[in-house]
Amino acid sequence: MASTNSLHPTDPSSSMEDPAAKAMNKRYEGLITVRTKATKGKGAWYWAHLEPILVRNPDTNLPKAVKLKCSLCDAVFSASNPSRTASEHLKRGTCPNFSAVLRLNSSLSPLPISSLASPSVAYHHHHHNHRKRSPSTAIVSPLQNQVSNNSNDDDNNPLAIVKSTRFLGYSSHNNNNNNNNNNNNNNAGLTQQNLVLSGGKEDLGALAMLEDSVKKLKSPKTSPGPALSKDQIDSAFDLLADWFYESCGSVSFSSLEHPKFRAFLSQVGMPALSRRDLSGVWLDNKFHEAKRESEARIKDAMFFQVASDGWKRKSCCSSYTTTSSSSSGCVDENLVKFSVNLPNGSSVYQKAVFTGGSVTSKYAEEVLWETLMGICGSGVQKCAGIVADKYKGKALRNLEIQNHWMVNLSCQLQGFVSLIKDFSKELLLFRTVTENSLKLANFVNNKLQVKSSFQKYRMQELEYAGLIRVPSNKCNCSSNIAHVFAMLEDILSCSRVLQMVVLDDSYKVICVADPIAREVAGIVQNEEFWNDLDAVYSLVKLIRGMAQEIEVERPLIGQCLPLWEELRVKVKEWCTKFNLAEAPVEKIVEKRFRRNYHPAWSAAFILDPLYLMQDTSGKFLPPFKCLTHEQEKDVDKLITRLVTREEAHVALMELMKWRSEGLEPLYAQAVQVKQRDPVTGKMKIANPQSSRLVWETCLSEYKSLGKVAVRLIFLHATSCGFKCNWSMMKWICVHRHSRIGLERAQKMIFIAAHSKLGRRDFSNEEEKDAQLFMVGSEDDTLNEVFAHAP
Repeated sequence: MASTNSLHPTDPSSSMEDPAAKAMNKRYEGLITVRTKATKGKGAWYWAHLEPILVRNPDTNLPKAVKLKCSLCDAVFSASNPSRTASEHLKRGTCPNFSAVLRLNSSLSPLPISSLASPSVAYHHHHHNHRKRSPSTAIVSPLQNQVSNNSNDDDNNPLAIVKSTRFLGYSSHNNNNNNNNNNNNNNAGLTQQNLVLSGGKEDLGALAMLEDSVKKLKSPKTSPGPALSKDQIDSAFDLLADWFYESCGSVSFSSLEHPKFRAFLSQVGMPALSRRDLSGVWLDNKFHEAKRESEARIKDAMFFQVASDGWKRKSCCSSYTTTSSSSSGCVDENLVKFSVNLPNGSSVYQKAVFTGGSVTSKYAEEVLWETLMGICGSGVQKCAGIVADKYKGKALRNLEIQNHWMVNLSCQLQGFVSLIKDFSKELLLFRTVTENSLKLANFVNNKLQVKSSFQKYRMQELEYAGLIRVPSNKCNCSSNIAHVFAMLEDILSCSRVLQMVVLDDSYKVICVADPIAREVAGIVQNEEFWNDLDAVYSLVKLIRGMAQEIEVERPLIGQCLPLWEELRVKVKEWCTKFNLAEAPVEKIVEKRFRRNYHPAWSAAFILDPLYLMQDTSGKFLPPFKCLTHEQEKDVDKLITRLVTREEAHVALMELMKWRSEGLEPLYAQAVQVKQRDPVTGKMKIANPQSSRLVWETCLSEYKSLGKVAVRLIFLHATSCGFKCNWSMMKWICVHRHSRIGLERAQKMIFIAAHSKLGRRDFSNEEEKDAQLFMVGSEDDTLNEVFAHAP
């Protein structure tokens, strides 16, 4: 098949005089030898499709290069590494015709490479007046016979006599001209080879499929994948179903019938899977299995806490805008999730309730009580309390009054993020910075000449030409602080860029006729503005950081007072750093603290051995000295409320003993042992359950006080748990008016939540993906948390 027919004849003596030409000839002859051996079955497979050719200099007629030519598509490559050429061109699908050859060959018995014409035959065929047969004939003849044999037809089978360079290999125009003279008498069959398909080369794929269909009808075959046992298939489908349900809407039901996915299943030897399979019996079985396990764990616990998250509407402008005129939609989450926190630190999912946006406190109270009754029936005293992200003042308070053994808390996370909104509404510094920043950003984004200048300098300085993110007109800046925070962040990062913009000559021309331009220039060039902006940004970042840590760590109730004390210290340091008056800031912090405070904070702080403090005598005593006089009274009142009237006096006596004696030093130190978290690198309590276990073992002498302690110190201070991704929420919104669709959504959420809570995974896959692709997920997360905080 190799040929130099298109090249001029050369004088051997002239080529031998040139060392380079001599090397080229040697390289060419070496490749010819290798390919000749391959055609006899003693070489690599790819030589059936790659042909060495010798390229000559048109001026000197001397060899200048050796190339490899693909006989399937006529592409030419360097001959330096034939193996790599074959791998990249043939195996990786670069050759447009190679796959068609494979498809056709799969329907035929494999042709041995020895049946193909060798390059030496083709080479000598050119130099000996074509007395040997052409390479075309050598390849097509076995193909004709093969197809004819497989089809049980005679030699006139039209499917076997179509000629195409995709199968015939390389043949130069000189060969074709000579063959016209020599083959007329001795090879009449080749006349049929000159027929072409009406669709050209692209028809060969369809031809291969037709041959494949004929062969399948004659002898049907099973799946090409490996043979799996029934148990292996069932186990594989069980794992696949778990993954699908736990994706909770990220993978659609229709994806299961995607051709590529079905091809994958076939490749690994598994039968096809339809969406009906996963939306029917399998879904029901997985749901009932998770439900039974959840109920068994709740039944096994002596008491529990109900967590309810989602009462606050997670609605806000869905995206940042670069212009004040841009519109954005609002989407209500409308999903309230209920989970059960157990004394051993684990949580189990209970149910989800779909609401129509904001609901009344009375309705929320009814749903909470109905959920509680559904969990424990008549034994409602097993419920130690409720933590929710809303309705602390009415619904939670009413249930607590009606059931004296309950401690109902508002979510600590909401308290921190609400504090940022308090600052944005009540602190003059926040309002001033926000107004100036909005004025600056809107002017830069909307003034055409200024916008162009800003983008030019931003690309020059920061290698990014985007505009400043600005809250939509539909957003209330005091409520949607996440959008304001993004704007402040952009302006701070572009401080140098904005300075360059206002100093540009084109901006000075605008200032002559535009008073707003002069005002904006004054803002940008005012050092006080930048100091105030930095102060506001730093405070928001400070509180936001603590809020995110609370969401991740999910602190218990005893940690509430230390957290707020830590916040006070950090805020005081912030005031000192930016030379701001402390009184107005502390007033806002204390106001929010009182709104979120619950007497159980103080009681849990005193009763939890984790917070015992060592005095000068070596005793580990409760930290009463950290409480105010009012908080000490709260401890007495709460303990009295949580026990029966008969036990009240005994409980207070035991509290006095606990205050004076505390815990044995050895056990106190064991409870407070810390170890470094391998993920975050922070020091954490080695055994969080030891606080409760100490009361049930070493301190069992405190009969009444011990019962209060174990029911109190395990309570969670946050309601956040399982996060439902937006894919599932969108699916719910579409099918919320369908009973069957809503029932399926409930079951899928239950399965996903049960699995994630079981392995204590409180993350969100979409947030992980956003972080992976460097999308601004932090602001979106803040946006959800900050939205509509009180």
